[in-house]
Parts: sequence; C-alpha cells; structure tokens
Amino acid sequence: MTESYLQRFGGIGRLYGVQALARLHGARVAVIGVGGVGSWAVEALARSGVGSLTLIDMDDVCITNTNRQLPALSHTVGHPKVAVLARRVVEIYPECQIHAVTEFFLENNADRLLASGFDCLVDAVDSTNIKALIISKARALNLPVVVSGSAGGRRDPTQVKVADLGQAGADPLLLQVRRRLREAHGFPKSLEGKPMHWEVPCVYSTEKAVYPQADGSCSTEREVGTEAGLRLDCAAGFGAATFVTGTFGFALAAEVLKILVADKAT
Repeated sequence: MTESYLQRFGGIGRLYGVQALARLHGARVAVIGVGGVGSWAVEALARSGVGSLTLIDMDDVCITNTNRQLPALSHTVGHPKVAVLARRVVEIYPECQIHAVTEFFLENNADRLLASGFDCLVDAVDSTNIKALIISKARALNLPVVVSGSAGGRRDPTQVKVADLGQAGADPLLLQVRRRLREAHGFPKSLEGKPMHWEVPCVYSTEKAVYPQADGSCSTEREVGTEAGLRLDCAAGFGAATFVTGTFGFALAAEVLKILVADKAT
C-alpha cells in the first residue's frame, strides 16, 4: 500500500483494522448495473479503498435519472454511465484499477464477463431473469454476491433492511428471483414451507410501495389495469428518490466490505 493510499483510506483502516485494509487494497469487485442503486455502491466502494472495480452496464445517462442516480449531471447526459463513474472513481482514488464495461450482463456474455475473476459481485439490476442469472453464475463459481431488491416506489430509507435471499420475503422482486432460481437454475425448494438459507445477502425494503396513478396522484394500492407490474425506468413506472436508492447502494457496499474483510477486522 502506497503512502497516498494510506493517507486516503487510513480512516477505513482505523474502522476495520490494518489487515482488513490490505485485503480491500487487493480486492476485485464487479458492480453489475450502475443506475439508481449501483452508482451509489460504486461510490462507497471507491471511497473504501477497494483496489479494483469493474463496472458493467450499457445504459447512457438520461436527464430523467437526476432524481436518483449519482452520474446524472447536466453535462453527463448522453454519456455512458460506466464511463462517467470511472472518471469519478479516478478522481476519488487515482490508483484504483477501474474497468468500465459498456455491455449489459446477459446469458451469452456472462461467462466472458466473469472470466477475469472477482472476490465479490454486486447485483444492482432490476430484471428478474438477469438477477437470477447473476446469482446462479456466482454460485457455480463459488463467488460471493450481494443482491439489491427493489428501491422503486419507496420513500422511507429507515425501512431498508439486509437479510438472506431466503428470508427477504417482503420484496416482490426478490420473490420472483427466488422463483426463477428454482424453475430455471435448479435451486432447491423450501422444505415444509420454511424459508431456505441461500447464503446470498440482499438489501430490500419492508415498506409498501407507492404506485403512480393515472390522475397524477400516488397510492399504496395498484391502479386497475397495472397488475402486470411497474419498473423503475426513465419515462414512467415507479418513482424513486436518492435518499432511498443511495441507502440501498451504501448497504450493498457495507455487505461487500463485510465479505472482503471477514476474519480480518480487529
């Protein structure tokens, strides 16, 4: 560890221990999805001295990202999110090995994107199928992964929790992910209706989601005709606020550090 590294991240060493800081310095983490949740996880990981960060996302910054995403600024609209964040990471931590991958994580590129080897993955995408794919690939590689539930439609950051995937029953997105893992990836079903322990930490909210209504109001009840569900996107769907998406991202980063420094904290 260089003198400049110790100057920047000595406070992390005084929180987790010097041996743990050395682990962070040598750690390799991939963040898949760098939007409303993932971008804040990247910020926290960079400011915690993680030595190598790979950012995977193909989206560009959109002006409608302003309410919830770190890279959304007037002059960054239209630029790839991973490139914007990579430049920011270098400003925070010049020695970081930062890799910006302008691709979506998909079935046909998953093995290639994970081939370089990582110490931990962060799943911050909002697609049920892709979340299940990430978890399945991580399990096959014996690779730790931390997973984000849905931050859309939530207003109260104090209701953000961390639990194993098998116990995060309050989140509809994670419920769908568990179903997909069982149906498409051979994950076991629960025994006698008891929740499984999957050894996959998840960040989720216990708050009931708020749904936008056609008349411009918001309600905790779905409007008739929207039963197919809403997504957090640039033009419609769930609303979102930085103080919730950021809380999700910071909690994900905390779980990553817990994994990386296991048995090293003093």
